[in-house]
Amino acid sequence: MKCLVTGGAGFIGSNLVLHLEKEGHEVTVLDNFSSGHENNLKGFKGEMVRADVSDFNFASKFKKCDALFHQAALTDTTVTDENKMFHANVDGFRNLLDFAARVRAKVIYASSAATYGKGPSPMRESQKSAPTNCYGVSKARMDEMAWKAIQDKSVPSIVGLRYFNVFGPHEDYKGSAASMIYQLAQQMKKGLRPRVFKYGEQKRDFVYVKDVVRANLLAYTSGKNGIVNIGTGRATSFNEVIETLNQVLGLDYKPDYFDNPYSFYQEHTEADLSLAEKLLGYRPQYTTQEGMKDYLGQESPARSKNR
Repeated sequence: MKCLVTGGAGFIGSNLVLHLEKEGHEVTVLDNFSSGHENNLKGFKGEMVRADVSDFNFASKFKKCDALFHQAALTDTTVTDENKMFHANVDGFRNLLDFAARVRAKVIYASSAATYGKGPSPMRESQKSAPTNCYGVSKARMDEMAWKAIQDKSVPSIVGLRYFNVFGPHEDYKGSAASMIYQLAQQMKKGLRPRVFKYGEQKRDFVYVKDVVRANLLAYTSGKNGIVNIGTGRATSFNEVIETLNQVLGLDYKPDYFDNPYSFYQEHTEADLSLAEKLLGYRPQYTTQEGMKDYLGQESPARSKNR
């Protein structure tokens, strides 16, 4: 397979790129390196193109492509500049769809659970979008564009993957947009109490990046059209995350609770995976706790002593 991964130097993109190359596929990375980093692609042998998806002339560089894995995005949910968000996410997706139609490439793209906003859980693809921030609005607009392309049959197939809260290796360079699991782990490794909003019972469907990579591959091989949730199907509270981090890192820190300043904050996300299983055959291979152990277990002081 000849494939292009946009945002391929970023968190999810780099995990996908390295996996695809390991499987023997010909992979090209396109990234503007605004949040991605070359360190995420150590050992990668394919071509890297430094460019912005929003205004890049794909046709001038690529003549053939079997699959476009679109991971590039502005993901900071605190950004309030709608023009900036839409240029990065919506204009970029439009440009990519135009290219996909020209070369007849399958499209697998990153949507988001942010499209559901404060909607009821478990969240189902059939429920109405109700985003509460610019990022969620931009992803909902992308989903509308995808459905139009599906109806027009302008590309061979399109699958949108509504990622829930992804965590795992290579998220170091995401800064404030990194997962809560990563941020809390960093605080604790610095000897600080993990800070969470009062009183730590907010819940997220935290999904391990290895499952997300597998979902992208299933989306390609399925040849289906649609938009599906990608999570674990179980919501985990921040208090539970801290409890597991203490176990994995060999620590014993109590949470440091503080007031939540965000009115648009999602208190609970949880994916209904029925459609993902039906359409793609997707089932998570890792629980949140298992993913955390795979991700951070090697950093446990107890484990280090036993080496």
